[in-house]
Amino acid sequence: MSRRPSWLHEGARIFDSANDREAVVQFIGEWEDPATRRVIPEAVFLRPEGGGREWVVADHQALRPAAPH
Repeated sequence: MSRRPSWLHEGARIFDSANDREAVVQFIGEWEDPATRRVIPEAVFLRPEGGGREWVVADHQALRPAAPH
């Protein structure tokens, strides 16, 4: 995994192109993929702005800054 970009931090609004959704970064940290048991040291935990179900992105390459409102 390449180095994390400066715009990707907790609280940042981002666009997840893999899921075609905007979200807020809740946490960046270690996560173990339950299917492969592979540990991801800097997984990105996201949730929709305004609340909703959280999801995890293992590779931040699919993420980009969200367009301003």
